[in-house]
Amino acid sequence: MRLRLEFTTEPFDLEEPPAHAVAAREVVEGGTLDAVDVGPFGNTAEGSADAVVAAVGEVLRSSLAAGATRVSLQVNVLPDASAETPR
Repeated sequence: MRLRLEFTTEPFDLEEPPAHAVAAREVVEGGTLDAVDVGPFGNTAEGSADAVVAAVGEVLRSSLAAGATRVSLQVNVLPDASAETPR
């Protein structure tokens, strides 16, 4: 099973990325996740269920330790490409 993780950390700072945002981004950029997209107001990454679940825990631990007051996240199951029916 493949999952997509989407998350944001707060509080926002429009001048420069706060330490909690940097910490969370380092987790997804440095791990085993793929299709990583880091943006100013949200981040996404994809990977196996085990990799995404592990990343969620690490994102929470690292961003809260670095000063985040809120972490919003969503995890979606991606369709299985091998299960698609041929046309």
